[in-house]
Amino acid sequence: MKTFFVLSIMAFTCGLYAQDKPYYYTIPEAPKAYTAATVAARLVDGLGFRYFWATEGLTKKDLAFKPSDSARTSYETLQHIEGLTSVLLNAVSKQPTVISTEEEKLSFAELRKKTLMNIQSASEILKKPDANLEEFDMIFKRPDRSRSFPFWNLVNGPISDALWHVGQVVSFRRSSGNPLPEGVNVLTGKKTN
Repeated sequence: MKTFFVLSIMAFTCGLYAQDKPYYYTIPEAPKAYTAATVAARLVDGLGFRYFWATEGLTKKDLAFKPSDSARTSYETLQHIEGLTSVLLNAVSKQPTVISTEEEKLSFAELRKKTLMNIQSASEILKKPDANLEEFDMIFKRPDRSRSFPFWNLVNGPISDALWHVGQVVSFRRSSGNPLPEGVNVLTGKKTN
């Protein structure tokens, strides 16, 4: 009964906090136990925090920026990050990623929300007590074949690639005259002002 009461208070408090600030405004509290899955979840939360602030306050000018003719625009980079987070979510949801040539047309706000939700959902799955990384294969499905990779490849592939591209977005926004908001601290996972 005491555990239920404590969990109820925590859920209520989290619900109140979520009403004041959006998810990943700050990095969520660290899991209590170090397991392979909770460490992976923390890595994913780090991605969520960085993505939130890399994309906060982007303008049309920022979204259209690209450093050279052969580079992606910031918006196209954000589309790529969304695809990577979809692969992540599919893997931890034990679903294949179906390869398609059609791209979903989303506004920046829709794209940002979808990406943040992908990240949050993946993190929540990884934080479950029974989460087992050996069950989270990354599966790519095409009409004529399917290919599977273990969770290791998810770490050095889509998760690391998404972090890499978030850094590009930060660099691009600086180049287009709109640096990160002041006070974002990736070490503490908080915004100080």
